[in-house]
Amino acid sequence: MEVEYKDIKVIGFDADDTLWVNETYFRDAELAFANLLSCYETVNKIDQELFRKEMENLPLYGYGVKGFVLSMVEMALEISNNNVPNTTMQSILEIGKDMLNKPVELLEGVQEVLHTLSNDFRLILVTKGDLLDQERKLDKSGLSDYFHHIEVLSDKQEANYSKLLNHLDIRPSEFLMIGNSLKSDILPLVNIKAKAIHVPFHTTWLHEQVSESQAKHKKYRTVNNLLEILPLLEKNKKRETVKNEL
Repeated sequence: MEVEYKDIKVIGFDADDTLWVNETYFRDAELAFANLLSCYETVNKIDQELFRKEMENLPLYGYGVKGFVLSMVEMALEISNNNVPNTTMQSILEIGKDMLNKPVELLEGVQEVLHTLSNDFRLILVTKGDLLDQERKLDKSGLSDYFHHIEVLSDKQEANYSKLLNHLDIRPSEFLMIGNSLKSDILPLVNIKAKAIHVPFHTTWLHEQVSESQAKHKKYRTVNNLLEILPLLEKNKKRETVKNEL
């Protein structure tokens, strides 16, 4: 679907699985958790029940590793009928600590894209999750200097984005959001008349998945990686230059 970006002045970037690896670590943690409790249930059943518990706790704990760990603890107690050994509980906590201590692995092209775009656009980081954890990852990433503003939202819905753009005095028509999640980074922006580019990650959390019908007829572009964004924006920049010269 053809989308023009000639009016864009501010570009927002999602963080997890857009700038650096994140979901892969959650998948590894889920498998480690299921293996710890495999004496009580099958790995597949434990995985399903853990997701159910996460969804149940989401309004209370929010997004991020710490809420995930608390859901694992609760799930362990439930599935074992409160008989889970202390050593297993300790192992669950270690899974969480290991996730928080993971190195920040930048995705392909991140440095080049941010460096190039920062010359012509105001860049902001718009992520969600645990504030302390997101600040830690951003600090480790070495990317903070590229961003004029950093926002950690409790959720990424239309109201959250509208409030943020209004606070920063950004018109939706002048804003472009780039992210890996259709549900959180793309569709809410399209719905408030901003632009969005979808950069899929190879693994998507079940909670972030949307049906084909939900995305149908929505005006956004999908690229294979961040580097493909540069020629798109450069093409629109050249069009605008030619227009101004006429």
